[in-house]
Amino acid sequence: MPSSVASAHGLHRVGGHGLGGHGDGMQVVRYGDALYVGHTGTTGAGTSILDVVDPRSPRLVTQWPAPPYSHSHKVQAADGLLLVNHEKFPYRQPPKGPISAGVAIYRLDDPFKPEQIAFWPSTGLGVHRIVWTGGRYAHFSATPAGFRDRIWIVLDLANPAHPVEAARWWWPGQAEDETPEWPTGERWAAHHALICADRAYLGFDDGGMVVLDVADMTRPVLLHRVAWGGGATHTCLPLAGRGVIVATDEQQHDGPHAPERTIRLIDVRGEPRVLSAVPAPPVSFKELPMRFGAHNLHENRGGSYRSSRLVFATYFSAGVRVYDLADEQAPAEIAHWVGETPPGQAVPQSNDLWVDRSGLIWVTDRIGGGLDVLQPEGNLRALMEEARS
Repeated sequence: MPSSVASAHGLHRVGGHGLGGHGDGMQVVRYGDALYVGHTGTTGAGTSILDVVDPRSPRLVTQWPAPPYSHSHKVQAADGLLLVNHEKFPYRQPPKGPISAGVAIYRLDDPFKPEQIAFWPSTGLGVHRIVWTGGRYAHFSATPAGFRDRIWIVLDLANPAHPVEAARWWWPGQAEDETPEWPTGERWAAHHALICADRAYLGFDDGGMVVLDVADMTRPVLLHRVAWGGGATHTCLPLAGRGVIVATDEQQHDGPHAPERTIRLIDVRGEPRVLSAVPAPPVSFKELPMRFGAHNLHENRGGSYRSSRLVFATYFSAGVRVYDLADEQAPAEIAHWVGETPPGQAVPQSNDLWVDRSGLIWVTDRIGGGLDVLQPEGNLRALMEEARS
């Protein structure tokens, strides 16, 4: 059986953590000296909180269990609040008891001891991915009662202790009393939206990317839908000041030879159109078991490293890949890191990443590898300083 071979260029590992034996890491967010990690749910863990004042030796402060018959694999921290999703898990099995579905809201007066102040119940199967960057509104994908799959919902946090739904948007046919008009066998479902100015760029699975006018967040209006036949569109990252979106199609199938999933650049300066695709990692990764393909991007959040030129991505068995988008027509890979295969695992499965203000990269593994901390070196380090927004 083929195996993954650790390799690196422009990045080296400086630390990590096994997350207390619960290494199924998903979303990762740094907030000051606290690092929040959501777990996929396979180990029973929900949220881990680490002290990362010393990045070479992160310290696990506390770890919450996942809600019964659910998981809480997404975390978002801003403006003194931590938001954590609750969603049915496992996805394709009937629950053995009542699930927890919604968004838990915590105050971060002490970032290492969050205090829960509210829970917004979504009904249905729960909340999948949250975007919370501060201000009045959070937004997320969820499958509430009465819908076949995930739609987009806006939550008003003017009073965080009493959150109120402000808007919801879905594609006609998603409601159970509507008739789907998309091709049989496709899945049209919201993943999450990233916002630039008054536009929300929403990954919509086999529906591609949906562009919404959110000048009024309480009244989203459809402007465009653009698709490229990639399947499972996940993250649509606007590059500030460029009118370009970096879009990932998520790999959801194990290899070898799973359907191709890649990262594309979409021009939204007029009618949206595909400009180019980033270079794929070496073809040898297609021979590997487990997942190989694009997944998450570092999303240029406030308080993190931000660049409209450099893009950082997780690629499951192909680890972390870094791209220079100086030429939109010919993006180039300039660095990568593939870690050692975790014990008991066929290959690494790099899942999500966060690039902090100093340039350190915090990476999770979705199966059992826990957390890795990477540092840029050489030309990448110099370019990161030059390309900082």
